[in-house]
Amino acid sequence: MSPHYLDHAATTPMLDAARLALVEELARVGNPSALHKSGRLARSVVEDARERMAAALGAHPTEVIWTSGGTEADNLAIKGLYWARHQADPRRTRIVTTSIEHHAGIDPVHWLEAEHGATTVALPVDREGRVDLDALRAEVAEHFDEIALISVMWANNEVGTVQPVREIVNIATEHDIPVHADAVQAVGHIPVSFRASGLATMAVSAHKFGGPVGVGALVARRDLAITPLTHGGGQERKVRSGTLNAAGFRAAAVAAEQAVKAIEVEAERLGALQRQLIDRIGAAVPDARLSGPAPGPERLPGNVHFVFPGCAAEAMMFVLDSHGVEASNGSACSAGVAQASHVLIAMGRTEGDAASTMRFSLGHTSTQEDIDALVAVLPEAVDRARKVAGTFDSSVFG
Repeated sequence: MSPHYLDHAATTPMLDAARLALVEELARVGNPSALHKSGRLARSVVEDARERMAAALGAHPTEVIWTSGGTEADNLAIKGLYWARHQADPRRTRIVTTSIEHHAGIDPVHWLEAEHGATTVALPVDREGRVDLDALRAEVAEHFDEIALISVMWANNEVGTVQPVREIVNIATEHDIPVHADAVQAVGHIPVSFRASGLATMAVSAHKFGGPVGVGALVARRDLAITPLTHGGGQERKVRSGTLNAAGFRAAAVAAEQAVKAIEVEAERLGALQRQLIDRIGAAVPDARLSGPAPGPERLPGNVHFVFPGCAAEAMMFVLDSHGVEASNGSACSAGVAQASHVLIAMGRTEGDAASTMRFSLGHTSTQEDIDALVAVLPEAVDRARKVAGTFDSSVFG
């Protein structure tokens, strides 16, 4: 039985062109930092990929710093900006973020708070996961000379809410506060332009838009001071040392080009599947509740996230999996850790609701058959998951 894959937000299958580019490049040898012919050829691959990635992201090639993925890019931006800004002005100890960040964005902030004396300010969000801009304005007005940086997700990985990045940047720019965005879920799915956004830094990850796992980038303005996390050969503007992965970068750039080129058509196709799936889940499980905004410009076109009251989410996931339907009960980066979604709690849901969620995320391989397969088994999965939940403390699912 071929699986019906509905977990594209965790990782999406590589695009054919990206896979071919990766395999072709892996057959070649050469360290891009070496000066002989093979090294120079490898370097040319890296720089060509940088130019292509920059074009896809609306950035200048010199602004693209290659990394191993979104987590490294987030850490590099948040820690690097904080250290550089705090060193230049010891008053700058505040990091403003939101209460619904991915762990790759919030954990570095908490680490800086615990180990380096930073103060964390987590902005509230509304019931659909949108950041409270009035709270941001108040924070900036009162503490503008203490804020080291602002860090927000462009689009949330769990409920798909798209944040008003340009408005956030406008609020910060008045006081010359740099804004970092985790754009891992956004790139290749909604229009993203680093140049137009006004951001200081932006994190991307190739395996979210059809590239290989283990490749990403931090897009960073050239005028920024960023303290490096690692030290070595001084590659990537002396910000991110390490041997350059020419094959991975080429494949990532090819994937970015293709994904960005197809955004309009793919968003329309996935949006139609998304709306159908939301309606059919509501019909199959009447008490299920959609999380996040309604389908449209404020929500990722491939994201469908529901609370199934009284369900043990992991049990539901396993039932679906046994029927060949692969989905997630939260962020894949928290897999194996049984805990209620901090995103849902920040959005005002109960602990029980936050522990009873499923995310169905669509992508370039998603079809009508995937939707049909999920809906066919969903009532059984919900029924069995509620029976499992009933064996636990009922107050958790109250």
